[in-house]
Amino acid sequence: MSLAEVLSALGDPVRLRIVAVLADRREHPRGDFHVDVGPSAPSHHMKTLRETGLTYHRMDGTRCFVSLREETLARFPSVLNSVLEACTAQP
Repeated sequence: MSLAEVLSALGDPVRLRIVAVLADRREHPRGDFHVDVGPSAPSHHMKTLRETGLTYHRMDGTRCFVSLREETLARFPSVLNSVLEACTAQP
């Protein structure tokens, strides 16, 4: 994963909202992400975040839980913290 890939993944408002929810560093059920897009778009955005290495997805039976990857946060601490702070500061 490169800085360019991370910034590209975070360059979409829907993905920024997802990351803002995950900013609390907890694991969230996939249903916690309420974004105003079509029915297939959330899957696309989740896949982009997962493939970029920003999120970790854990299956528990039929439920999917999502969290930020701590190793990614450690690799790009100032970039991710700045983006997360900007996301959580917006109304």
